[in-house]
Amino acid sequence: MPAGSLLDTHLTNLAAALVPYRRCERQLARWGADLAHRLAAGGRLLVAGNGGSAAEAQHLTAELVGKLHDDRQPLSAIALHAETSALTAIANDYGYTDVYARQVRAHGRPGDVLLLLSTSGTSPNLIAAARAARDVGVTTWALTGAAPNPLAAACDDVLAVASGDTQVVQELHLVTSHLLCEYLEQELPAALAAVAAPAVVHPVPGEPAPVRTGVEVVLDGGAGQQVDA
Repeated sequence: MPAGSLLDTHLTNLAAALVPYRRCERQLARWGADLAHRLAAGGRLLVAGNGGSAAEAQHLTAELVGKLHDDRQPLSAIALHAETSALTAIANDYGYTDVYARQVRAHGRPGDVLLLLSTSGTSPNLIAAARAARDVGVTTWALTGAAPNPLAAACDDVLAVASGDTQVVQELHLVTSHLLCEYLEQELPAALAAVAAPAVVHPVPGEPAPVRTGVEVVLDGGAGQQVDA
């Protein structure tokens, strides 16, 4: 085999996948902004995968609980494979297909996001997790290889890497994780400000005005000042 042919083949496959991947920018920005607002409001990101995809899941959650660039508040993100005692107990008692689905039912709440990573898009335990998420009101996103595939069909949204090379798919899943964090951190200040802003109550015509609570105190020569009860 000529020297350099493995490198050339790998980079050629990667370059071919990068062309369609560039069209994912709007989706990545949308996911990042959406996730920023969900996490700022107290939601959680659950992430799962198998093998190399499990490693990438844990990479992503580390960036969110820690940071990607600038210091910021920690964000709630859990890689489901990393809870080894729960994982092995569930696999032993219920079977490997349920190792993620049961954790989703335990930890997932409406408003949370479940991100599932699979190069093939056919992993039964990830498909089961997507179905469990739907049952408990958790939004599901998938990172897969070429679509269509069963996992993409089971999720609310999917970013599918157009490549049949497993290594290239995993490499672009890592790029996706970094970009997702970058778009999230870009949107996070606005998301936190939206959570901190007091709610504005607009009066409805025909309905009585809100009742003021507290005690009105009049000081010498001064205007009334309300003191909260």
